[in-house]
Amino acid sequence: MTSSQDACYISLLGLAEYFRTSTPPDIKKCIQCLQALFTFKPPLKVEARTHLQLGQILMAYTKNTDLARNHLEQAWILSENINNFDDVKFDTASLLAQLYQQQDQSSLAKPVLRKAIELSQHNVYWHCKLLFQLAQTHATDKEYTLASELLAVGVESTDESNATYLKSLFLLSRAMIMMIERKTNDVLAILNQASPIIDHSIPNVHLKEYLKVFFYVLQVCHYLQLGQVKTVKTSLKLLQQSIQTIIAPNWPSDEQIFGQNNTEMFMWLPKEQLYVLVYLVTVSHSMMAGYMDKAQKYTEKALTQIEKLKSQENKPILAVFQIILLEHIIMCRLVMGNKSLAIKEIALAKDVCLSSSHKFLLKKHAPQLHCLLGLYAMSTSLCEHAEKQFYACIQETTERELKLFASLNLAIVYLRTKREQDLRNILEQIQQENSQCSNSQALMGSFYYVQGLNAFHKSSFHEAKRFLRETLKMANAEDLNRLTSCSLVLLSHVFLSIGNSKESMNMVTPAMQLASKIPDIHVQLWGSAILKDLHRMLKEPTQEVEALNNHVNFSQNLIADQMKCTKFPEHALVNWFQGDPPLPMLSQELAVQPVASGAPVASGSGTAMVMPGGQQQQQTAGGTFVRLPGTLNQQVMFQ
Repeated sequence: MTSSQDACYISLLGLAEYFRTSTPPDIKKCIQCLQALFTFKPPLKVEARTHLQLGQILMAYTKNTDLARNHLEQAWILSENINNFDDVKFDTASLLAQLYQQQDQSSLAKPVLRKAIELSQHNVYWHCKLLFQLAQTHATDKEYTLASELLAVGVESTDESNATYLKSLFLLSRAMIMMIERKTNDVLAILNQASPIIDHSIPNVHLKEYLKVFFYVLQVCHYLQLGQVKTVKTSLKLLQQSIQTIIAPNWPSDEQIFGQNNTEMFMWLPKEQLYVLVYLVTVSHSMMAGYMDKAQKYTEKALTQIEKLKSQENKPILAVFQIILLEHIIMCRLVMGNKSLAIKEIALAKDVCLSSSHKFLLKKHAPQLHCLLGLYAMSTSLCEHAEKQFYACIQETTERELKLFASLNLAIVYLRTKREQDLRNILEQIQQENSQCSNSQALMGSFYYVQGLNAFHKSSFHEAKRFLRETLKMANAEDLNRLTSCSLVLLSHVFLSIGNSKESMNMVTPAMQLASKIPDIHVQLWGSAILKDLHRMLKEPTQEVEALNNHVNFSQNLIADQMKCTKFPEHALVNWFQGDPPLPMLSQELAVQPVASGAPVASGSGTAMVMPGGQQQQQTAGGTFVRLPGTLNQQVMFQ
């Protein structure tokens, strides 16, 4: 390189940076300066670095992804075999793979990342970052075995280089993959392996606290995935304590904590997003436990925090958190009898999905939206629409728990519409699928409940009691309050039907107490009707009048809310069964039928999943019904 060439390069680079940092930036002139470098036929390193810089600028400031891709491919070809050129070489590979994924060409991203991983074994930072990125790529494509194998390589690699913090991240990330695959025993084994490392081998107290949050989130999600609402309480409390430590005013900034050395520059999530995530798993726990008021309160706080973060920087993962929270709150509204708010929030969830890049969230959450619309249609006695929505959910989802949840509610639709053969078929199908795999305590209890409800409608009262006692056993063991209240009120109805007023009263009284605490207006409506009949049988006119007045009030509130929501334009969403949902909403006339005072729908809940990656990207998330794992569901990236 001659001195005159050197001066030209430096001048052009200086000018490019000047234009890039101007107010406002002049990106066109910045790009022109960088492109002018090529006219001097620069050395390979300079040429490769300039192609990388052009790719970075085009990706950051323009929509010209094809030109960005061309420059990055040139940079990778040039730098791949140059020694002592790690930052340019591996930054190019990482960015090019990211661009391929944005263009839905992960098959091109994987060989680039694999080659870069092979070349980076001497560089712990880049080797680990690329391993995380390739694992995330495979996980996004649901190639979980390959993702798990790569994370296992990361564990071995960091063990050899004594990078204990990174080893912990690889272990926890691998536990997350196992959770998605529902490998319960493997999840426990990896969490048990990670726990002593976090407790005793991480000298930096700040890094240790972040790892504890990651660990507790996974542990909480694992228990929730199994429907173990009571068992999870200790872990949830520890998680809440850890997040309070991290968001305290005297806690250092993320930049201070994660900028000390290369092996400690990996962060699962920034503390502001962890704060929202802890709210989310708390909401999930409250939903499963049957504390709807708590779930609503925490959801509102979390959504407020999300809006605050969006105003600072609207990262894609915030929309993921938002949609999961909305799925939870919609179910709360339906349980509490507030259908008018529920359909508004279903429409909002639909809009959030549609507004995501390439409708990414719609692809992941359409089954959940169909399921929510099915629950809404059931609550408005539109059984035909409910059937179609649940069927759409079952056909579209690949999540076993969500499919089971929708199938259980579809069974109740068949029960209410007296379609005995369809009901037998779906119960046999559920039974067959359940015999081959384990499910959460909540869903298994719900399955027994539906069988009990079916036996009750067939007047097989002894069989109904047998199923419902199984449900109560499972629900009481893990404090599944809504399942308990539903089972108690149905048992009360069973005893009422066989003339055992004493046992009926013993069942309906705690059912009404629980339903009031939740609150669950459907169980209250049902229970007040039973109480009215019981007091009449016992010749207690004062209590009979009181129960009748309560029943009338519950019924009138439900009917008034139904009349209100069916007039909303959003109500037309019940007619969306396939493809993209309608936008904008158009009013459509639908028959309004009286609210049935019969059985409430089966309740499900969920979790939220999280995964690794090179930089924060969009996250897939599952529905409230079954994922966080039952709902965070699949990815939250490392940064």
